[in-house]
Amino acid sequence: MAKVLIIVGDASETVDTLYPYYRLIEGGFQPVVAGPEVHRYQMVMHEVKPGWTITKEWEGYSIQSDIAFRDVKPEEYLGVFFSGGRAPEYIRYDEGLVRLTRHFFETNKPIACVCHGVEIPAYAGCVQGRRMATVPKCQFDLEVCGGIFVNEACVIDGNLVSGRTYHDHGHYIGPWIEMLNKARSGA
Repeated sequence: MAKVLIIVGDASETVDTLYPYYRLIEGGFQPVVAGPEVHRYQMVMHEVKPGWTITKEWEGYSIQSDIAFRDVKPEEYLGVFFSGGRAPEYIRYDEGLVRLTRHFFETNKPIACVCHGVEIPAYAGCVQGRRMATVPKCQFDLEVCGGIFVNEACVIDGNLVSGRTYHDHGHYIGPWIEMLNKARSGA
């Protein structure tokens, strides 16, 4: 079964993480959860509540990682998903994560990214000239690293598919799964 990485850390967004996780299983892929260490991570739920101008955050479900970033052999994986939430702000500095992120961009494997997930490939130096969706508050992170912000539910730029928030999952996850299916079949 083709393996696909899902990148998490403490404060990964619950819906951002679990929706693609279960879609991968449904599609016949093996999702492999990677984090800074092998342990259980506390996810969160994010929402800008009516009347609020900032994101409210509260605890969501937790998720067990299968492998630490440093131990990932990215050549064994068909694709990668960068989940949103606050985790990317902290885990993006992990050398193992930077290494595996660069691998997926350099080898043109299917990549999906949502919300704050953009902070990982941005820090890894992989977004130069790439069109991406992200939550508007991360527009700066993308653009300062040379990326191009697009405020749409699904942005496809070569092997890279992105959405703004979990509200966009129904728009961008399907095209990413299609890319993974083509990669799996060798098409």
